[in-house]
Amino acid sequence: MSEGSAGDPGRGSSRQRATHPENMSLGSSCFSPSVNFLQELPSYRSVARRRTNIVSRDKQSGTLLKPTDSYSSQLDGGITENLDSQSIRKYALNISEKRRLRDIQETQMKYLSEWDQWKRYSSKSWKRFLEKAREMTTHLELWRKDIRSIEGKFGTGIQSYFSFLRFLVVLNLVIFLIIFMLVLLPILLTKYKITNSTFVFVPFKDMDIECTVYPISSPGLIYFYSFIIDLLSGTGFLEKTSLFYGHYTIDGVKFQNFTYDLPLAYLISTIAYLALSLLWIVKRSVEGFKINLIRSEEHFQSYCNKIFAGWDFCITNRSMAELKHSSLRYELRADLEEERIRQKIAERTSEETIRIYSLRLFLNCIVLAVLAACFYAIYLATTFSQEHMKKEINKMVFGENLLILYLPSIVITLANFITPIIFAKIIHYEDYSPGFEIRLTILRCVFMRLATICVLVFTLGSKITSCGDNTCELCGYNQKLYPCWETQVGQEMYKLMIFDFIIILAVTLFVDFPRKLLVTYCASSKLIQCWGQQEFAIPDNVLGIVYGQTICWIGAFFSPLLPAIATLKFIITFYVKELSLLYTCRPSPKQFRASNSNFFFLLVLLIGLCLAIIPLTISMSRLVMFYFIALAGAHKRVVVQLREQLSLESRDKRYLIQKLTEAQRDVRSQPA
Repeated sequence: MSEGSAGDPGRGSSRQRATHPENMSLGSSCFSPSVNFLQELPSYRSVARRRTNIVSRDKQSGTLLKPTDSYSSQLDGGITENLDSQSIRKYALNISEKRRLRDIQETQMKYLSEWDQWKRYSSKSWKRFLEKAREMTTHLELWRKDIRSIEGKFGTGIQSYFSFLRFLVVLNLVIFLIIFMLVLLPILLTKYKITNSTFVFVPFKDMDIECTVYPISSPGLIYFYSFIIDLLSGTGFLEKTSLFYGHYTIDGVKFQNFTYDLPLAYLISTIAYLALSLLWIVKRSVEGFKINLIRSEEHFQSYCNKIFAGWDFCITNRSMAELKHSSLRYELRADLEEERIRQKIAERTSEETIRIYSLRLFLNCIVLAVLAACFYAIYLATTFSQEHMKKEINKMVFGENLLILYLPSIVITLANFITPIIFAKIIHYEDYSPGFEIRLTILRCVFMRLATICVLVFTLGSKITSCGDNTCELCGYNQKLYPCWETQVGQEMYKLMIFDFIIILAVTLFVDFPRKLLVTYCASSKLIQCWGQQEFAIPDNVLGIVYGQTICWIGAFFSPLLPAIATLKFIITFYVKELSLLYTCRPSPKQFRASNSNFFFLLVLLIGLCLAIIPLTISMSRLVMFYFIALAGAHKRVVVQLREQLSLESRDKRYLIQKLTEAQRDVRSQPA
């Protein structure tokens, strides 16, 4: 090293010329070796290049300020350009620097015209008003105190999960308000005579009446268990309410000056909440994407960031501080393991490469087989449930009926519980890096959870359109078994939502709490201590609420009040998960950064929204298709009737001509 530095004096001199005076003063001190090491960091080099660019830009533009040192030059050159658009309080400066900048700003104001001064003061007053309003709105945030308390005790990773849950509460509330304002409010205003309006019913002249009537049988004597079943499955008395699609049979509301088209408003509300969800998620995910893009640095810089800037200063709890220490150690070990994997890949021979890729191909075939088996089980459960749920309630016992109704939901829940365990076992044999193992496992679980909903919807679609003995010829679908197939799909989404909520409560009350008690009061048992306390795994909890939100997106078209139910469900879930975190669970040692977590959560939510749009688009296309099929059938029957009428008219003409001919013959045969 000494020979290299002595033999290349130009390199050392150029490095000294690149440094700034304030760095030279540090270099002359007794800490010069450490300072020189810090100057080699990529982050320091990027800051130095930025400072050089600012100084050169200030020299070219000829700013009003003439600072005395290079630090003041880059400081004033970078800030005075933004004095008009940003507040001085936003800059991380000491009081003397802020006062000096404020004096400069006031000096510059004297040379402006009265109009420019008025615009400057108005802009400043408006920005100050917006800042005060923003500060006031922060105090009105939902669960602000609870989320800050969680952040202080458990760090920003777990806090980001609860912030994400709050975002879903607000999103579903806005979706419900959109549907309520466009669809429900005009009906309620007319039904309860609040406004001078009447309902409009447009008769379908060209369509068969059987395709437009939704008969609901009278429930008769209602037993208590029948009421419970109706409440859990959406049948019975709930089927007649505005909860489901079949209730909306009104074609419009006639106000004093115009007629409100309810079917069009229903369709617009669906498009509106899907577009709003998409734009809102993309807007929030762009911020996280920018942070992740900045963090996509080289491995040495990532290592330096973990060492020098990896601590979460929001943590105030001692146990969480120890957990953060272990988390940083885990990340460093993971980085070393990834470096070992990269070195192993670089040293891998062609035979080893063929072997590992063959093994991965075989294991991925197993993953596909597991997914196919789960999808087929959901298909069989849905088919069996649809074939047997048409029986009368009094013909089967309470438990049997409930099992039949919830069989698809039970199978989907079991599949979502079993497949992550299988995927976690398979991934260990694929020889990936630790980071890629986590991402690939989460991706497989996301696809599994969201694809099960699509399989259920498509299975229902196949049963609805499956016809025997030409039963679909009239309306385009099996109208005898499914008079209103949209209500049937809405009931299935309703049952998925309710069952998912029951599972969340049951796991917390009957699994997590007893497990906590056993671990606390049976410390002598080695088996229980090996079992340990339940971990609050952020990815699993996020996948659970994204699964529920995807159900809401799909079901809101068939059950317009489902977003309100989802809002109430997520509010209760927030408190249940908070109690579970505080009293029954322990944070996972594999923690997430807040920026990474927010981007990951929104990315998974965006995938769920895209998958929800697919069955909705297909379903709406089948609304349109069934309509035209029924319309074509009605036109065909009209044509047949017209042909029969023409045939009868031709017979009548022949008969009249025949009678007229006979009468003329009789007249001619009479004597004159």
